[in-house]
Order: sequence, then structure tokens, then C-alpha cells
Amino acid sequence: MSHYFDELEARSSRDRATAIARELPAQIARAKDLPGYHGFLDNVDPAGITSAAALADLPVLRKSDLGKAQARAGPFGGLTTRPASGFAHVFQSPGPIYEPGGGAHDWWRMGRFLHACGIGRDDIVQNCFGYHLTPAGMIFESGARAVDAAVLPAGTGQTELQVRAAADIGVTAYAGTPDYLKMILDKADEMGVSLAITRAAVGGGALFPSLRQEYADRGITCLQCYATADLGNIAYESEAMEGMIVDEHVIVEIVTPGTGDPVAPGQVGEVVVTTLNPDYPLIRFATGDLSAVLEGTSPCGRTNMRIKGWMGRADQTTKIKGMFVRPEQVAELVARHDEITRARVIATRAGEMDVMIVQIEAPGGQAGDYADSVRDVLKLKGEVELVTPGTLPNDGKVIEDRRSYE
Repeated sequence: MSHYFDELEARSSRDRATAIARELPAQIARAKDLPGYHGFLDNVDPAGITSAAALADLPVLRKSDLGKAQARAGPFGGLTTRPASGFAHVFQSPGPIYEPGGGAHDWWRMGRFLHACGIGRDDIVQNCFGYHLTPAGMIFESGARAVDAAVLPAGTGQTELQVRAAADIGVTAYAGTPDYLKMILDKADEMGVSLAITRAAVGGGALFPSLRQEYADRGITCLQCYATADLGNIAYESEAMEGMIVDEHVIVEIVTPGTGDPVAPGQVGEVVVTTLNPDYPLIRFATGDLSAVLEGTSPCGRTNMRIKGWMGRADQTTKIKGMFVRPEQVAELVARHDEITRARVIATRAGEMDVMIVQIEAPGGQAGDYADSVRDVLKLKGEVELVTPGTLPNDGKVIEDRRSYE
């Protein structure tokens, strides 16, 4: 297996800048012609946007803008160069927000990450990302095809069956959220079954150092990527495990949260991404995630810009068990029950697994009275704690992340 996925990974900064200067104006022009960008790019001359620095003068597109555009103009809000029927898939994320999925080779650019993980033609990947409505399963499926690996489309749940299939088939690699692999391995130990998994490609949540070390102690190399349903792969780890290398077909900026103003090098800010995908030209799309640029290039030889990885959220939206929990969902939970005065979601960890605690201010009743509403609204199971009205902190927070990322 070649060290690099392609020659783009090792090109010089001058060659990369020359390519961006050629491709970026074409992408801006493509976006400007789309009805969804009317009001955003009306006065922009695409020919003058030839670098990441030049992008700083353009407005920022936010997830909330996608929702508004889709409410006005249908599934993709006039932001794609093809109609919904022209794509291979249409996905739905909470909101709801709809995302396209292309059938072209490595449409989400996940092959680059899987190659960096050492996954290739001789591997069978147990893909434990979901295949229903949300795109993560298909994102990793297409990446596996790009590196000629076979796939067991396992999805989530039924852990005992997952163990049996992994053993019977001879699965060598895992793709999924960071902590679900531990559930599979622990279940295998319980069943007395030996698995052949030696590599793991994870995303959809933070990979905590203690969990990575536990996998290493089991002989499994675990690397993580940073991807979203809208953008596909943004950045990924290599064997050097020093920051995340930005993908070759996106442009990443780090800006002051809530603005479009670039921060000083090394400062923490919000990740804003411009994709060069001609089917879905997202321009300065604000992810809501925090990160910072890591100076220098990776010791692995890949030369693109690096970021430090996921460092939290610019807003209170928090990813728990691979799913985003948003402040508006907490508000919906409160609105469902007249007796609830306030609610607070707490994300923590127990036994290397994410735990969600939902504290509810209510004058009486039982915690179990709200379990169904929590599951329906937040799309996750969580512990419910009833607290006396007026006792939750008066700090404006409805989502609190108590997990340590050190």
C-alpha cells in the first residue's frame, strides 16, 4: 500500500495555492448562480476570490441559514447544482435539515482517511455508523469502496450479533463512533470470542485519550476524522497522531465565534469550511465547532494545514453518543409539559461511554414520567433527574458538557 492516498497529499504549498487559485473562483461562480445564495454573494466578483484570505470578506453561511433556505425552496434550499432527484441519496438530520448524497467515486472524500488508517484491499470493515436517514453509514461505505475494502454494513445495536458476525467473517477493521467499539470488544470478551480487528476509523464524537490507549493495549490502532453530514470529510488523523490534516478538497478557516473574522494563528475559534464539491458548493459554512490551527506540517509527510481537532462547540450544541443535542430541542422538551419550568442537559462520561443526564425542574411527579419525552425530543436515552423549581444554575446554560478533553 502506498503511503499516500494520492499525490495531492505531499504537494508543495505553492502547488496547493495555485490549485486553489484556479478552483476556488470557479466554485464561487458556481454558487453565485444558485438561487440559495441570492443575498449572500450578489456583489461578489468570483475572479477576485483566489485564496482562503480572500474568503474572509464573504458572509458566513450557518446551519440555521440552511434550514430557512430549505423551508423556502425545498430539500436543499437552492444550494445544490442538481435537483434532489439528481442525487443518489437524500438524508435527514435533526431540524430537520436535508443533505444530498452523491454516487460518484468517494463523493464525501472519506477514502483519504481510511487509507491513512491503513485500511485497504485485504480488509473487511465493520461499519457501525447508521444507514437510515442520516448519512454517516454511506459516507464510510463510499470511503471503503475508494480503498477497495469490503464492508459489513452493521449499523448500530444488536451487539451480540455484531460480535458473532465480526468473528465469523473475519472483520479486520472497525468504523463507527469511538465508544461503540468498546461495547463490541467487551461483549466479545464476555462471550469468549476472539476478534481480528486491528484498525479503527472513528468519528461522530470525541476520541478520549484513555479510550485510544485502551484500544492500543488491545493491539488496535484507532484514528479519528472530523466530518459533517453537510461537508463530508474535513480533516483526519494520520499515523503521526499530531493534530488533524485538512482534506485536499476543502478550505478551512478559523474565525472568532459568531463572526467571519479570522483569528490570529494558533488561537481557538470557530471552524468555517468552504468545499470544492461542485454538486454542493457550500461557501464559508460555519460548523459551530471550535478548533485552532496547528503550526507546521505533519511528521507523516502530508503537507496540508493541520488543526488541533475538535475543541468543543462555539454554541451550546453538544454531541453526545454521536448525536447532536441542540438548545432548541431542550426548549421543545420544556414546552411539552406545562409543569416543567426549566431543563438542563448534562453530558458526562462513565466507563469510557458518553452519559446524558437531563435535569428537569418540576414541582412533583416521577422521573420516569419524562423518559419518553426525553427520548422522543432529544433522540437519545438519558437519565432523568427531577429537581426543585428554582434550583438549576441561573447561568443561561441549557446544555452543559462536563467531559474532559485533556
